[in-house]
Amino acid sequence: MTKKVVTLAHYYCTPEIQQMADKVGDSLELSLYARDAEADTIVFAGVRFMAETAKILNPHAEVILPDRGSTCSLVTQTDVTALKAWREQYPDHVHVAYINSSAEHKALADWICTSRNVDDLIADLYATGKKVIFSPDRNMGAYLNFQYGYDMPLWSAVCEVHDKFNEEALNTGFAAVGDTPYFLIAHPESPLPVLQRADYVGSTSGMLNWVKAYDKAPNGVIFVATEDGILYNMKQVRPELDIRQAPIYAGCQCNSCPYMKLNTIEAVKRAQQGEGICIDYLTDAQMDAARLPIERMLEFSKRYYA
Repeated sequence: MTKKVVTLAHYYCTPEIQQMADKVGDSLELSLYARDAEADTIVFAGVRFMAETAKILNPHAEVILPDRGSTCSLVTQTDVTALKAWREQYPDHVHVAYINSSAEHKALADWICTSRNVDDLIADLYATGKKVIFSPDRNMGAYLNFQYGYDMPLWSAVCEVHDKFNEEALNTGFAAVGDTPYFLIAHPESPLPVLQRADYVGSTSGMLNWVKAYDKAPNGVIFVATEDGILYNMKQVRPELDIRQAPIYAGCQCNSCPYMKLNTIEAVKRAQQGEGICIDYLTDAQMDAARLPIERMLEFSKRYYA
């Protein structure tokens, strides 16, 4: 019997890789698609934590990551033993962990969140009298503390791509457009001074939807503070708009995730033939522990957004 192979690609992959995929989306969209896919093999053109999440949600499928090096700085900057010790310092707090984390990290969390639902989920926890600690993204946590007046203790890791955006480079980019109206949309993994300047802060999908619905100055410039892959999707849906990646230094608009770009055409083709990094190293106990906070999040989202 021929195996059914489903290929998933994150928005941050190159256009060529996105065109090879059965589904393109953000990490949560792709994981939910993987959960419900009746596939024997799932090729995940993304990074390792995404492939792990797909395996956790669909443990019976074979999940293959095209390149061993496709990791994430939020994972590599987090020592799980140190994280466990940090968690134990706050026994009366709820631990909310961003989905951009390893399976071992997720297993230490009470709740998983995404950049799309983090505001609502944490607000709900505070509304019910809970105290919260947040990991691993320091920038996202700092923005939530600033925006809502929380005092959440934060783990200190960053996305090395988003952390390059800075206010000085933004000022240079804004000045370069002169009197032309401009707007900044930003992912919450960016540093707080950047987020404070943004007209919209949201997830990858949220920023794409903002561009789809854009009805402001027709000649305006839209600066996007996130990885450059999503600009392809934005220009697909609104080709008439002037959409630019926010500069990171000296006007440079060249901020790519090196790990996402390891998903080359050749690597994805090999993965579709069964070659690559098989996510077969997670034990049932590890997957069960990591699945619990993910399912709490999914149930919350079903209730909250119904």
